[in-house]
Amino acid sequence: MKTTHYVAREPDAQGHIHYPDAEHAVWQTLVERQLKLLDGRACQEYLDGLDQLALPHERIPQLGEINRVLAATTGWQVERVPALIPFQRFFELLASKRFPVATFIRTPEELDYLQEPDIFHEIFGHCPLLTNPWFAEFTHTYGQLGLEASKEERVFLARLYWMTVEFGLVDTPAGRRIYGGGILSSPKETLYSLSAEPEHQSFDPLEAMRTPYRIDILQPLYFVLPDLKQLFDLAQQDIMAMVREAMRMGLHQPKFPPKAA
Repeated sequence: MKTTHYVAREPDAQGHIHYPDAEHAVWQTLVERQLKLLDGRACQEYLDGLDQLALPHERIPQLGEINRVLAATTGWQVERVPALIPFQRFFELLASKRFPVATFIRTPEELDYLQEPDIFHEIFGHCPLLTNPWFAEFTHTYGQLGLEASKEERVFLARLYWMTVEFGLVDTPAGRRIYGGGILSSPKETLYSLSAEPEHQSFDPLEAMRTPYRIDILQPLYFVLPDLKQLFDLAQQDIMAMVREAMRMGLHQPKFPPKAA
């Protein structure tokens, strides 16, 4: 597993996590600037979840606040984890309807991008949609499949997750919208993903699994769902048969240059 220089904050005896004022200020900056961009860009299911969570602006929320809302809507919970966790632990958590949240926040120098998911990315980017039963069911099924998958199969499952949960778009009656948490927590990618610059493809799980990606660049390609319920429908299908077919067919050529050594 990769090493990290971030340190997740631990709760006190009462389960309360204390953050310094400077970290609350980073949260407020991130939340307020992102909220300005989401109207007309984020899908309605995400915005509905954001309303239900009622995230504070001036401070980092406690995980218990998030859990009360998730428990009442879809039965999910968030669970505090270190900055990085192994694939096995990730799948175990999702399979038991617990979403991992690293309890650190990026520094002011890294406001626009960091390679590891922090508490802003996980809570602001992902937790609103965990109030949605379609999205929650897909994420639960994904965790169950990953738990049983081989190391090689998990790599293909990771691409499916990346192209949906992290960087997915969806067509709605009001127009194309964002549901991927990796986009919704990034001002630059929020604007870029809906522009004419990247490629947009109709979502096909097999194609998504065969599409290479890099984590450190704006995505050259986004897959677009016809509606969010397609994720729920996908969860009812034989995803592992698709994984095996994707493995047989092999990867597409990357649409990006190789990472510099």
